[in-house]
Amino acid sequence: VKERFELHHGVRIQDNALVAAAILSNRYISDRFLPDKAIDLVDEACATIRTEIDSMPGELDQVTRRLMQLEIEEAALKKEKDEASLDRLEELKKEIANLRDTAQAMRAQWENEKKTISVIRALREGIEEIKLQIQKAERDYDLNKAAELKHGKLPELERDLKAEEQKLKDGQEGESLLREEVTEDEIAEIVGRWTGIPVTRLVEGEKSKLLKLDQALHHRVVGQEEAVRFVADAVIRARSGIKDPKRPIGSFIFLGPTGVGKTELAKTLAANLFDTEDNMVRIDMSEYMEKFAVSRLIGAPPGYVGYEEGGQLTEAVRRKPYSVVLFDEIEKAHPEVFNVLLQILDDGRVTDAQGRTVDFKNTVIIMTSNIGSPHLLEGITGKGEIKESARDAVMRELRGAFRPEFLNRIDEIVLFKPLTLKEITEIVELQLNEIRKRLRDRNITLEITPKAKEHVANAGYDPVYGARPLKRFLQRELETRIGRALIADEVQDGATITIDARDDEIVINTSPGAEGQEDMVH
Repeated sequence: VKERFELHHGVRIQDNALVAAAILSNRYISDRFLPDKAIDLVDEACATIRTEIDSMPGELDQVTRRLMQLEIEEAALKKEKDEASLDRLEELKKEIANLRDTAQAMRAQWENEKKTISVIRALREGIEEIKLQIQKAERDYDLNKAAELKHGKLPELERDLKAEEQKLKDGQEGESLLREEVTEDEIAEIVGRWTGIPVTRLVEGEKSKLLKLDQALHHRVVGQEEAVRFVADAVIRARSGIKDPKRPIGSFIFLGPTGVGKTELAKTLAANLFDTEDNMVRIDMSEYMEKFAVSRLIGAPPGYVGYEEGGQLTEAVRRKPYSVVLFDEIEKAHPEVFNVLLQILDDGRVTDAQGRTVDFKNTVIIMTSNIGSPHLLEGITGKGEIKESARDAVMRELRGAFRPEFLNRIDEIVLFKPLTLKEITEIVELQLNEIRKRLRDRNITLEITPKAKEHVANAGYDPVYGARPLKRFLQRELETRIGRALIADEVQDGATITIDARDDEIVINTSPGAEGQEDMVH
């Protein structure tokens, strides 16, 4: 198969690419079978390299586009007579001359590499043709012809091929524009394209991003150092290749009062790992309180309504195999649901109602629960840490609610502590940054005085409800009033809005471009 693909596509396939195709397809592509899926991987990788050879290289394309932009600018400046335009015109002429030389050199290099690759392809086709002729001559017992081809023409073509390959290698010692070889990196790239799973080697940028993942998570999740550390460690184990390949990246139970950042951590993890919060599958377990609701997770059995649609969980993960799966309020689920979860946590896969195997090996499983929240609210030390007695009480309650075989398969049980006033003050700044992003389109700046920040934090602080009262306070006292002012044209584009506190009331000042310089609510 390797020789056929090399001949058909006119590229060279490294042995490590074939090994990678077999290993990666077996590990990451679960809905197809070997050897078909490995062969298709190699075929697509070869076609990708061939397309690159026949197309203009990206580097040359960028230089050509830049040159065109500068030439358009030059044509426009020739009509201007002022001093600044004439100076810019002189600079442009020099830049255009340099770019033309660069483009010319790159084009010549591209043509040479392309020509050499074409010669190599023709020689390979010639060698294949000679081999077929040798086989035919041997079948026909034309031994003289077979000997002439085997010991005459074939070695000659092979020598020419070796010389051309060396010539291409020597020419590409600097910066090559074309690739002629399919390596394991190309195979990994195709697997990533098919599955949405990043299986390419870690580049330097991603390494530093992973090592600083806990810091990135703390940008949105205030406090909760233990939870952030556990999640970041699980991701590092997975991306370094050390984790058990048969189980999910990580499985966690997040326990804590409402509004302390359990769901926010799951969203932040999805945004940091997969660049978007959309790669989070959220299942509200209050919808699965009855026994028959289990079929909605993996799909209705054959003959029942909804069989064609698939399950809410299995379909979502089949489409996005690299995602965060959040089971919200897990304690509300019917006990039958845990049979499905046991299989996912243990084997990293589940079979849906249509018989398709859905792979969970590249998901992060997070389950949230409010079990033991009263113990956590009451059992906090003066430094804001959870007392050991409170931890023990929560774990006792947890063990009473879930079966031992289920808890035994969880990687980490993470306790979220109630938020302190200091942490709520940090969240005020995070929430204001979100409002600032929305105002950025109108070039409006939002500022807050320390006194106002303290007032907002005190008004929105409630240890029982976490950060949610703060969000409601900001919606009521800031967002609504700023929205009214924008609709009434009291705040112009480019204005600065300053939030202050006076007599235990929030005061909003706007400048400049505002009709009313001060808006006060009593």
